[in-house]
Amino acid sequence: MQLGMRRLKERKGQMTVELALAFPVFIVVAAISVNVMMFFSECAAFDRVALDAIRICATGASYGESLGSASCRLDDLIGNTWDKPYLHYESRAEPDILGHTRFTATLEFYPTLFGLDLRPSLFGISLPPIRHSVSLVVDTYKPGVLI
Repeated sequence: MQLGMRRLKERKGQMTVELALAFPVFIVVAAISVNVMMFFSECAAFDRVALDAIRICATGASYGESLGSASCRLDDLIGNTWDKPYLHYESRAEPDILGHTRFTATLEFYPTLFGLDLRPSLFGISLPPIRHSVSLVVDTYKPGVLI
């Protein structure tokens, strides 16, 4: 019986040491999980908003409006939706030979620490943004314009 008591005394504090070693790992796994879920959520919303904005800006171009101004209107429409420091977006328009135009909107997601900003590098490891793009090819036909 004294042998059992001695073993219990030797193990005193073991759970505290295990918690101290496992807790940082738990925090890292939780931060990665939260970032992945935030990225998927933002991508789903971005796909919906970007495609709607492309349909509005590209197909309803005014007479004499260039692709650059349509791309700027597209940036304005998308920008009204997001005002988050960990997101950045851009769009571009590429004309096609057949008169079609490919509009591409790109979302850049910068990793965060549960919503707080992180520096571009952490402990000497650079944290590049994760990119997600959505594109749509449209016919920029302008009714009433004769060629």
